[in-house]
Amino acid sequence: MLSGYRLMWVVVMFDLPVVEKAERKAATDFRNALLDMGFEMAQFSVYMRFCTSQAQIDTYNKYVETALPQGGKVNILQFTDKQYERIISFHGKAKQPPNKAPDQFDLF
Repeated sequence: MLSGYRLMWVVVMFDLPVVEKAERKAATDFRNALLDMGFEMAQFSVYMRFCTSQAQIDTYNKYVETALPQGGKVNILQFTDKQYERIISFHGKAKQPPNKAPDQFDLF
């Protein structure tokens, strides 16, 4: 049985320079690399991915590190599925229902 305390989320948050054309391309390439790795965009510079083991998290952390652009700041945050369920979200002033883990079929 998969436990909500063992299932994890990886969140990549970044602030990349986009003044020069080459910087914009590097930022776009980084976003596309995250999408190719199975991350979903939560907000424009926040991407998240569901993982089922620490080994999987370590692998994706290495993939993200390989895809890093030259400039900017990138943070990788990891937290349990139980913590994810406690996120409080709003769209405008409307409070959204609690987050739920993806269905088993979405994991693979």
